[in-house]
Amino acid sequence: MTHAGKQSSLWFDAKALAVVAFFTATSSLLGEGVQWESVGVRFGFYPSGAAEDFYQADISANWILPWNWHVNSLWRLQTGLDAVGGLLGEHGLEAAIFSAGPTLTLSREKLPVSLELGVSPTVLTRTRFSSKDLGFPFQFTTHVGLNFDLGEHVRFTYRFQHMSNAAIGHPNPGLNLHLLGVSYLF
Repeated sequence: MTHAGKQSSLWFDAKALAVVAFFTATSSLLGEGVQWESVGVRFGFYPSGAAEDFYQADISANWILPWNWHVNSLWRLQTGLDAVGGLLGEHGLEAAIFSAGPTLTLSREKLPVSLELGVSPTVLTRTRFSSKDLGFPFQFTTHVGLNFDLGEHVRFTYRFQHMSNAAIGHPNPGLNLHLLGVSYLF
């Protein structure tokens, strides 16, 4: 293996170890009344027609928090926690990405589709890419998405997310991605 190949392999191993450590630490912080909802994988891409070629690949873990509200006899709002660890990249330049934050899900009884909103503080290990300088390693990621439950244990997801540093760093170009995923429901 070449020197560059060894460095690339070590970098990937370090990123994988960081993702495992992130989920272990996040799991140990959760208290009583919190239950596992799902774990899954997602892949994101930049909207078509854009000059940039960003992508994101991540592993997600979701927990149900104890607070929920019944809007009426059919509709319910449920709080949750979403944690993500993965890679954000463009043209071979990659960054590890970690985020964790609250979600709010609107669901209807006996309907396998739900609407999810969320916001998460996000940390990047790289901010400069080929076509964009994200300006600061600390970002905020907001998302809106649809969950499609197939049976008791499988969920397909679509998420549109926007990430920016909220002008705490310069520049602040923001980054929009579409993400598709599949999760195992507990």
